[in-house]
Amino acid sequence: MKTVMLSVEKEADLQLAAELIRKGELVGIPTETVYGLGANGLDENAVRKIFAAKGRPADNPLILHIARPEQLEELCRDIPEKAWRLAERFWPGPLTMVLPVKPHIPKVTTANLDTLAVRCPKTEATRRLIELAGVPIAAPSANLSGKPSTTTARHVLKDMDGRIAAILDGGPCQVGVESTIVDLTGEKPRLLRPGGISPEELKEILGELLIDKAVLAQISHDEVVRAPGMKYKHYAPQAQVLIVKGSSAAAAAYVRENWSEGCAVMCFEEELPLYEGLSALAYGKAADVTTLSAGLFAALRELDREQIHTVYARCPEGGGVAYAVQNRLKKAAGFREIEVKEL
Repeated sequence: MKTVMLSVEKEADLQLAAELIRKGELVGIPTETVYGLGANGLDENAVRKIFAAKGRPADNPLILHIARPEQLEELCRDIPEKAWRLAERFWPGPLTMVLPVKPHIPKVTTANLDTLAVRCPKTEATRRLIELAGVPIAAPSANLSGKPSTTTARHVLKDMDGRIAAILDGGPCQVGVESTIVDLTGEKPRLLRPGGISPEELKEILGELLIDKAVLAQISHDEVVRAPGMKYKHYAPQAQVLIVKGSSAAAAAYVRENWSEGCAVMCFEEELPLYEGLSALAYGKAADVTTLSAGLFAALRELDREQIHTVYARCPEGGGVAYAVQNRLKKAAGFREIEVKEL
């Protein structure tokens, strides 16, 4: 299969991408979070192609993307009022809601669960594509399973060339980390994955918000999960990622002391002078966490090279989008962290 590159700037390309989706083919699609590997979410055979192309475990559920908030009623049942309040505030945008699923949704899409993850993406061209296709689009991140997510069309091409029919180029993703996922099926709302919508913002609407243990630590492979990215090691280059916690100076001293050939550093732009001579890679500014979320996966992909066996990574502190960056880095590191003492 030859993968065709298309552009969101061309209406004919959007029409072609929609036709491919309707025919059961896979298309790499841009969103404000990351690029997705899109297929007709109501076509069981098309959805199975997603799992095959990614090498994705079958018990890892998918997110269905819709063009308009009111389409939620076509896919889910027993929708609580709090879901509509969240949709009014955050849709279109980087928020996914888990709700009871209607019976016509294929079991392969939901990983045999009685719930469904749904979101309405902010990217206008993607919503236009969904309207043209006339079906909700299932779209996990368009990377090989377990690898860093894709935030440019070029990233998608590297992982999926020859595996999918087309890639719709919409430029670099603005948010850079996957959507926030909140489960609304229990007695209390539960955060399953942090993302572009912060826990603090959710609490403004929901009041109380539980934090799932999968956000904070690695969970057992035997556990049943309701949303993507909860169980398996994710977002990782082939090298071992180690998060180095502590002050900038103390972290740099630790890295220098333990440095050997085949090591790499991923740090904040402000810290680059501390790693002079170590070919450190900055993925954003500590003073502007949005640059860290936007640059995180591109940096992890840049460091996914055979000659690198260890990546020492610096992680932002605090809430908001920083919380999402922390989660993705911890997942990439398998929750391996080193707390260094002050000098």
